[in-house]
Amino acid sequence: MPAKIKIALRNVSRSFVSPAGEKIQAIRDINFEVEDLYSQDGKDVGEFRVLLGPSGCGKSTILRLIAGLDRPDTGEVIVSGKPVAGPGRDRGMVFQKYTSFPWLTVARNIEYGMKINGVPPAERAQTVARLIEEVGLAGFEKSYPDTLSGGMQQRVAIARTLAVRPGVILMDEPFGALDAQTRGDMQELLLRIWDDTASTILFVTHDVDEAIYLADRIYVLCARPGTIIEDVPVAFGRPRDPSMKQQKEFHDLQQHVLTCLRRAPGQGQVRVSV
Repeated sequence: MPAKIKIALRNVSRSFVSPAGEKIQAIRDINFEVEDLYSQDGKDVGEFRVLLGPSGCGKSTILRLIAGLDRPDTGEVIVSGKPVAGPGRDRGMVFQKYTSFPWLTVARNIEYGMKINGVPPAERAQTVARLIEEVGLAGFEKSYPDTLSGGMQQRVAIARTLAVRPGVILMDEPFGALDAQTRGDMQELLLRIWDDTASTILFVTHDVDEAIYLADRIYVLCARPGTIIEDVPVAFGRPRDPSMKQQKEFHDLQQHVLTCLRRAPGQGQVRVSV
């Protein structure tokens, strides 16, 4: 089955005006396409791409443009063959900052998007029960977000996004505030769930190891104005296992990506996990 273009950015640029009145170009001439991939037996398997670069390179700006939360100055953003004119239920977004509604329980948070989309109560209940089990929140259905750890709050956010079955999932450093152990657990959870959903994921990080472990391809961006300086294929097969991080091939790719980042103009911080 031929691959279909799920996301396309063509000559996209975006500038902002600082509080001092200075024009700041966040991104310039961003071009890439993400295909909706299929296995040899015709199964939709999605694709996992990562935007990697130092803080301030426009990674979050790109995600917001695809989500329809912002508009480019020039160029076009296309999702599933249509120009993006605003937010849509075909795209779900998970932020670094925990975004659950504090007045709703875990179950009600996960149910929220389905409810406003008119999904029947019985179907909502079935989906919530399945997702709570999948993301490891069993026993916390009636808990409120402020009683949960950061990792558990992100599990709620991921489940809430998956509940509305978006074709595209946009993730803006969702594990950036978590400790190393929880971060690793969440990476494995995400890969396991993604393997079942066939959604296209576009994931933002400034952690080199996280990018390599998760991605099919990595777009390396330089600092402001953000521009893609390298499109790096990740040749490791799936399913992924944390032990791959000890392999020579993993470290070789890590060094290649770091070399790309060092070559890039601009200032900013990236992280290498230890």
